[in-house]
Amino acid sequence: ARELRTVVRTPAVVALAVVFGLTVVAVAAAGSGSRGGYVPLVLDLLPFVEALVPLLAFALCYRAVLTDRQTGELDVLRTFDVTRRAYIGGVYLGRSLALVTVVFGSLLVAAATVPVLSPPKPTFLALNTAADSPVAFVRFAVLAVVFALATAAVALAISAAARTTRQAIALAVGLLVAFVVGVDAAAIAGLASETIGIDAVPFLLAASPNGAFRSLVFGVAVETGSAATPLVALLGLGGWVVGALVVAVLTAWRPVE
Repeated sequence: ARELRTVVRTPAVVALAVVFGLTVVAVAAAGSGSRGGYVPLVLDLLPFVEALVPLLAFALCYRAVLTDRQTGELDVLRTFDVTRRAYIGGVYLGRSLALVTVVFGSLLVAAATVPVLSPPKPTFLALNTAADSPVAFVRFAVLAVVFALATAAVALAISAAARTTRQAIALAVGLLVAFVVGVDAAAIAGLASETIGIDAVPFLLAASPNGAFRSLVFGVAVETGSAATPLVALLGLGGWVVGALVVAVLTAWRPVE
């Protein structure tokens, strides 16, 4: 509850959430995806969601624990019977609830543009309605939520591990660059130099939340590729969530002897 109040009372975070929602809806309304159906809309929104969700998650979480430490509020909380796991869990749940509400709500509004903007289907053609179903977009929205939870966990780990605002910003920017372009660039360089084979690409992409999310979208929402790739990507996202939360718990404060 405290984290939700903090989010609502932070104008910069609220403004960024509004910008995220307007961007997603604007892409859906102005692009060709909503006119072509749900699967084309998924492909239109994928690069924007992949880039903007980590930005929103880091803005929400990268100073959550650090601010409590700098203002002395963390010292006050430690006088109560609150464990590190309970504290990190509360911060993560509160910030994630706000993040998921913005991401999932924006995508639902974007999906509503499909029946409004799609042209009437011709009656003289036999169409396969299963090829473009709202289920595909629902899968995409759920995967976007999982992706948001993973990036929020990473941002929270940064907030807990950093001891200064400068450290937190440096870590956040560095990881954002690595997630958005770093792993993809490494995969392309590895393929170009023949250092890695094509079979290793799914494992390399799963090493970042962005690559794992993209693989899940193509393997589950759009349903292309092998069945092994989504499993590897799901394990990659799950590993980021668990690993980041463990780091956050261990670095929030030193246990009292």
